[in-house]
Amino acid sequence: MIGVIGAGAFGTALAITLGRDGREVRLWARDTNHIASMAATRRNEARLPGVQFPETVSVTAQIDDLAGAEALILSVPMQALGGFLALHHARIDRIPLVACCKGIDLSTLKGACALMAEACPASTVAVLTGPSFAADIAKGLPTALTLASMDGEALQRLLSTPDLRLYRSTDVIGAELGGALKNVIAIAAGVVIGAGLGDSARAALMTRGYAEMTRLALALGARAETLAGLSGFGDLVLTCTSTQSRNFRFGQSLGADATFDPAVTVEGIATAKAVSNLAKTMQVDMPITQMIAALIDRKLSLSSAVSALMSRPLKPE
Repeated sequence: MIGVIGAGAFGTALAITLGRDGREVRLWARDTNHIASMAATRRNEARLPGVQFPETVSVTAQIDDLAGAEALILSVPMQALGGFLALHHARIDRIPLVACCKGIDLSTLKGACALMAEACPASTVAVLTGPSFAADIAKGLPTALTLASMDGEALQRLLSTPDLRLYRSTDVIGAELGGALKNVIAIAAGVVIGAGLGDSARAALMTRGYAEMTRLALALGARAETLAGLSGFGDLVLTCTSTQSRNFRFGQSLGADATFDPAVTVEGIATAKAVSNLAKTMQVDMPITQMIAALIDRKLSLSSAVSALMSRPLKPE
């Protein structure tokens, strides 16, 4: 049995694709009303409408129902991961843990694997990341992701399906940072489009954004080839070019000075603030990230941000 923590769109999609492949999956959510609705309809209409659960997928609000799982997939927002682990670490320690959240914890400036390893020292920990939308996975469309762990071979076999191809990596830092930092650049790409600055400006933004993603990742010990792979460049391209990306849509609203639904989780908001602080501490030049953090906090106008970026000193690429 595989347990999935979090019945949002992505957790539900993973439960569906694993269940479609014949695995027994238990999908956990804390909201008992949500659980009752999913149990009655065999769908998650609130988060992933129109997709039926396979017979092998069950739902529960009891964390003890996940005891004995071969692995637990933690599909909760990055800023909620620490709280979940603090509440439930004793029940899930020793079970392999796979995080799907993309970001950096705002209070500790740590990634998901570091948080899981501290809370559950007896567990193998991993991060699952890369270019993917929940709706595509749930529909069975071909998707390739990175599974990063110091001991991920068994998890790679366990979680791969005919529609979901997992590439294994030992560069946990690089995989986590790629998934986290691309969300900030996706917000910036959305700002460009929302403000009507054009596709040429978006292409330039993505390219320079990738450069600053790589600068910070290398400074923190990641490998350049990881950032050039699925968890970095691949995910960057997807989230900067599709309105399915919540980070991109949030950026569009920011660029257009429009309202955005506060109930929608946008991981890049907290990540921009955390990474901006981290970059200053480490003296890593990240002008786009710092611009986005300032725009989010309304410390900078859009026109001032564009002017500041375009007037930076001329230098070789």
